[in-house]
Amino acid sequence: MNGAVPGRWITRLFTLIMVVPCACNTAADARSGRALPNDGAALAPAEPGPALPPPIPATDAAASAQPEQAPWPRARPPRVDTDWCIDGVDALDEETCYVLPDAPTRVLLIYLHGIVPPGKESQQKTNFETVVSRASRRAGVAALMPRGKVGLAPKGYASWWGWPTGGPAYEKHAAAFVAAFAEKRRKLEEIAGVSFSRVVVAGSSSGAFFAAALALRGGIDADGFGAMSGGGGQATPELATLAPRPFYIGFGAHDSVGRSARALAGVLRGAGWPVRVAEHPVGHGAKEIYLDEAFAFWREHEAR
Repeated sequence: MNGAVPGRWITRLFTLIMVVPCACNTAADARSGRALPNDGAALAPAEPGPALPPPIPATDAAASAQPEQAPWPRARPPRVDTDWCIDGVDALDEETCYVLPDAPTRVLLIYLHGIVPPGKESQQKTNFETVVSRASRRAGVAALMPRGKVGLAPKGYASWWGWPTGGPAYEKHAAAFVAAFAEKRRKLEEIAGVSFSRVVVAGSSSGAFFAAALALRGGIDADGFGAMSGGGGQATPELATLAPRPFYIGFGAHDSVGRSARALAGVLRGAGWPVRVAEHPVGHGAKEIYLDEAFAFWREHEAR
């Protein structure tokens, strides 16, 4: 033989090449994600991959899930029949209304009304409860609206609900009111399912004068105060011993309380209290603009 390959061997070699499948691109095809050709012939078994983790039992999966958010509010009190709370405002008891925002909060406003006439309906009651409800919900803050007592309003309004704004009336009634506020706060905390970590006290007209008296005398522990359409008072022996608190003062340009409100601001600033004074082109009474500004002012001082 001179080294030439016989023809029959060439034929056999060609047949083997055509029959045996080529695996040269198998790895590349697998990496690229292309489907491998399958003409019905069995493929070689793949190399065993890493073992998969066992399925998580249903009980473990539930335990690892995020805890469900507690309902807000946690509970609802029994229905209370009272003429004190207007439609859209909840009754805590016969003499107290409350408002809870849509989301949980730990801030509570205790709002003290101006003098209110007796009876199921009155413009004064409807106005202040509407103002407090809208502004507190907008700010995401809970609110309590307790009722004052008959006989504490100014002369000529003996049958109206009012507050002890100073002098002997304050000495006689203030401590009992503050104790009642604390009990109403506790009841609202039970309903909401939270403890309020910040409490602010504000009021309008007669309630503003009572709020100012509580602040000047240290009559209530609060994180902020507000006097809207009212407020006044002089420096007290207690004032120099009190920790300064942010105090918002708002009044109308068409109201008669501007002078006493500005005098209150001077007394508080003299004791080192942060004060914001705002005058608006409105008349007497509760206004949403006052509470909107007060909430913003109190919030500025939360982290200080």
